[in-house]
Amino acid sequence: MIGSGVTGIYQLHLAREAGLSVKVLEAGSGVGGVWYWNRYPEARFDSESYSYGYLFSKELWEEWEWSEQYAGQPEIERYFNYVVDRFDLRKDIVFNAKVNSAVYDEPTGTWTVTAENGTTLRTHFLVAATGNLSVPFIPAIEGRGLFRGEQHHTSRWPKQPIDFTGKRVALIGTGSSGVQVVPAIADEVASLTVYQMKADWVTPLNNRPITPDEQARLKADFEQIRDTLAGSPSGFLHAINPASGADVSPEERQAFYEKMWNSPGFTKLTEHYRDMTYNPEINSEWCAFMAGKIRSIVEDPETAKKLIPRDGGYGARRPPFGTGYYEAYNKPNVSLVSLPEEPIIRFTETGVETSQGLREFDIVIWGTGYDFGTGALNRLGVRGRQGLPLEEYWADGPRTYLGVATAGFPNFFFPGGPHGALGNNPRYAGDQAEFTHRVLMYARDHGHDVIEVKESAEKEWTDLMNSSDNLSIFQKASYFYGSNIPGKAVSQLLNPTGRWKLQELIREVEGNAFNTFHLSGADAPAGA
Repeated sequence: MIGSGVTGIYQLHLAREAGLSVKVLEAGSGVGGVWYWNRYPEARFDSESYSYGYLFSKELWEEWEWSEQYAGQPEIERYFNYVVDRFDLRKDIVFNAKVNSAVYDEPTGTWTVTAENGTTLRTHFLVAATGNLSVPFIPAIEGRGLFRGEQHHTSRWPKQPIDFTGKRVALIGTGSSGVQVVPAIADEVASLTVYQMKADWVTPLNNRPITPDEQARLKADFEQIRDTLAGSPSGFLHAINPASGADVSPEERQAFYEKMWNSPGFTKLTEHYRDMTYNPEINSEWCAFMAGKIRSIVEDPETAKKLIPRDGGYGARRPPFGTGYYEAYNKPNVSLVSLPEEPIIRFTETGVETSQGLREFDIVIWGTGYDFGTGALNRLGVRGRQGLPLEEYWADGPRTYLGVATAGFPNFFFPGGPHGALGNNPRYAGDQAEFTHRVLMYARDHGHDVIEVKESAEKEWTDLMNSSDNLSIFQKASYFYGSNIPGKAVSQLLNPTGRWKLQELIREVEGNAFNTFHLSGADAPAGA
């Protein structure tokens, strides 16, 4: 296996419980994946903590208590370490082992996997649980290497805290990470200049501590919560709102919008009017409400204007959630630069030069996101049949089956990768990890040495993904299509048909003895 993030830990646990011989190669020096690497100030969940954690053990659920509705990175990292040690998984993880080569050998049906530290393993089956948010992206801006100050990407934050006291700081990018960083450091720095590529609809996270009574209810309702999360289309414990905004009065809608603004996290999307994402009038009205909130919070009208999106309704891109984000722009040491109006020309030794001149900085923070979906998998040096490079096979976009396998690469699986269902990541990635595990168990129990998805099954699923954009609320300008990476093919990286469709097809293929795969080995049928 490759990766010991939320999906990798679960996949490792399943393999260990089944008695498989398993070893995990992990690039970092600790577990947690994105929650190991992302340790910037105020990094935290925007999924409810208890809905993000593991559900495979009632004892684990009862032992661990999350302190907040949306836990911060230090607590999240402690949780994953607790799980790994609680179930004695650490002994099967090799740390500081970044994989740079994984080559399939057809005569033996095995993979040879090599890490940069020299570790080499040979295995029948290879599972890459490398995640979607693993490879940071930094734009190629002239002179970036000349800058003599510090530079940090939010997803490669140092373990030792950065001292911002009295520093002149530039933050480039205002997605989910940037929105969390701004208020976290605003009172510490001498100045903070935020470079915004696109304004997003930032709504309040509305985080709070979990009360003792709530802790007791969570423990008492474990089975119900587990079953609800297992079948929830979003992977949250959120109630679907059956009401249509078009069916109620304007006054009722305004009161409802106020309620949504004050609701926690993703409920603003999942518990909104059911027609909010596809009725332009309701979406526009909700956006106008949020624009009014921004103008009422941000004192400078010009800054408020820059913070209001002009190129997409709510949900067109992945919505960020913040605490005190807009309020931070009322501080005299915080300023906003809109890059479409004032583009960056180059870096110098002392700062950032835009079309309006040079600003000097001590620290530059990159909150510029990731090479989503295929980024990590395409950098593993994966070579399938006849030495076919995975990155070449996926040059025009990922080609997968159920988001876990690809034709021409036998015995290779990637749960939590491209074409996963949308929603709370551990829940749908958990579906894929469990399916991958059952495929491996079927291979073991029936004596199959090689299991490879059929091209016809891969094509059917990939065509479904690429033809279902009308089911997705996200625009192609979203990183969910890879459009943020220069030169990358713009293609669907999620599963717009949703979690229920994925679960339906998983049940179907398992009911038909995994007939969407070619199987070979002792018990394989003739001609398989």
